[in-house]
Amino acid sequence: MSLTRTLTLLILATVLVIAGLAAIWSYVESNHELEELFDAELAQSTRIVQGLVRHLVQSQSLASMQQILEDTLALPPGARQEGDFEEILPDGSGHKYEKKIAFQIWSADGELYLSTQLHDTGFNPRPGYAWAESQGFAWRTFTLQDPATGVWIRAAQRNDIRQELSEELAVSNVLPLLVALPLLAIALVLAIRLGLRPLRRLATPLRHMAPERLHPLDEHAAPKEVQALVQAINGLLQRLDDALDRERRFSADAAHELRTPLAALRLNLEKVSAEAPEKYDGLIRSVDRMSHLVEQMLLLNRVDHDAALERQPVNLAELVADELAGIAPLAMARGITPVLDSGDQPSWCHGNPVLLATLIRSLLANAVQYSPAATELQASIRHDHNQLVLRLCDQGPGIAPEQRQRALSRFVRLDQRQGTGAGLGLAIAQRIVDRHGGQLMLSDRDDGQSGLCVQISLPAEPDPAAICR
Repeated sequence: MSLTRTLTLLILATVLVIAGLAAIWSYVESNHELEELFDAELAQSTRIVQGLVRHLVQSQSLASMQQILEDTLALPPGARQEGDFEEILPDGSGHKYEKKIAFQIWSADGELYLSTQLHDTGFNPRPGYAWAESQGFAWRTFTLQDPATGVWIRAAQRNDIRQELSEELAVSNVLPLLVALPLLAIALVLAIRLGLRPLRRLATPLRHMAPERLHPLDEHAAPKEVQALVQAINGLLQRLDDALDRERRFSADAAHELRTPLAALRLNLEKVSAEAPEKYDGLIRSVDRMSHLVEQMLLLNRVDHDAALERQPVNLAELVADELAGIAPLAMARGITPVLDSGDQPSWCHGNPVLLATLIRSLLANAVQYSPAATELQASIRHDHNQLVLRLCDQGPGIAPEQRQRALSRFVRLDQRQGTGAGLGLAIAQRIVDRHGGQLMLSDRDDGQSGLCVQISLPAEPDPAAICR
């Protein structure tokens, strides 16, 4: 799992848990505070009616007081319409929720003066908050007794309305947080990706480094938290470059130092073998094989470690034709017929002609070495979009699919009984193709016969003046 995904999931999970707990807490606290507010409002309404009743008892007769209270506390006509979706009445005379509020007034002796909305007429004076049942609903009540007149006053609110309003207000407090969570998640992902951008910038030069082009990373471009890691990587790159440089010098020096004694050894063997050739032929062939190995090691060292190859437009068809002509005598002597199909289109690519010639020569020599007599060595060149595809097919024993990747490794010979090579031919070919930005593949023949096909794809250019890479 990537660091970006891990950080995103961890932070999002943390934010979601904290936001969820905050939302639950906010909902519970909002409900509690709103219940407190409704209770305070209920007590205040009761005290307002208490003041009205005290004034009426002192100034009006009982009948007049009852009439005034009924007129004052009566519901507007529009408040009784259940089907009305508008909460505020059309004429502005009130609110339809007024029918959810009730009042009861008793005398000190328990005589009911007034009751609105509540059908409970039982006189059970108990000051403070309580619950009552009426019309199939639970009502929250507040009761008090006026000390001046002895009148009992009770105000009530329907509990379902209180809960509805509490939930709506609580949800309205929590809703912005819930809406903000997806936006917060998107912002977190963008922030994490932006914050990790310096790490991705550090990875880019590492991804494009090659053994012949090692260079330190820019420590100043790295965040402070990973500068120690960048310094360690730079130290590792420096040690690796030093080790590769020592290996390059050793390979080149060893190969160069072996050239002279091998050449001298062969000259001496030729002089001695003049008298008894059959006695020294095997030894001369061994020296030739060692000389060939030295040349291949020098070539491999050059291909591996030349930082910049001299390149120019190369006609691949002409190059293949020249190499086929050069190897034709050896092929014809073994009864092998070289065939070239290059088509009518120009076959230009941009590369190093010496290395490309070495590549083709090495592959042709391998094909001739492993092909039986009276067979064909087929070479073809075709265009595939912006690629030149060179295909060399022999009729030899071929290579099993599971061993083809190993065959491209250095110093690997799958069949020690055939050929005199050192197992570097295909490895050198692979490296030359890589240095030219191409691809090398081993496959079976298309016609079903035994044999091996080596396919090389190189970037093509439309004309000699263009660069295809």
